Amino acid sequence: MSTTETERAVLQAVQSMTDAFHAKDIEGVMASYAPGATIVFEPGAPVSDPSAQRQAFEGFFAVSPRFTYAGHQVVVSGGRAVHFAPWTMTGTQPDGQTMEMKGLSVAVLERQPDGRWLMVIDNPYGDHLLNVR
Repeated sequence: MSTTETERAVLQAVQSMTDAFHAKDIEGVMASYAPGATIVFEPGAPVSDPSAQRQAFEGFFAVSPRFTYAGHQVVVSGGRAVHFAPWTMTGTQPDGQTMEMKGLSVAVLERQPDGRWLMVIDNPYGDHLLNVR
């Protein structure tokens, strides 16, 4: 698989997770992660427990989140890849108020024996330290 094909496969893995997230498809979201994956739902608090991850994603579903990306960069080395993407998430809170969050997604993916790319680390707050004073 060429680098360009590999980059496209990594981007497709990220887009598949995003599509499942938009559809509130918890099984599709969870299938985007390798066993033992770590996800950062808030800066400084990584979560590796799948049941806690599932609960956190389902909590996000309550605001009907929609992600848009300002661009993507993929860096590949063998069977590992790092995906960078500035994102904006919009949603509607239970009280009807709209919300917006922004950040920089930094995700590490690994190619699985069956050829799929799955996330092993997902940190949507990759720019967090830039805002620390």
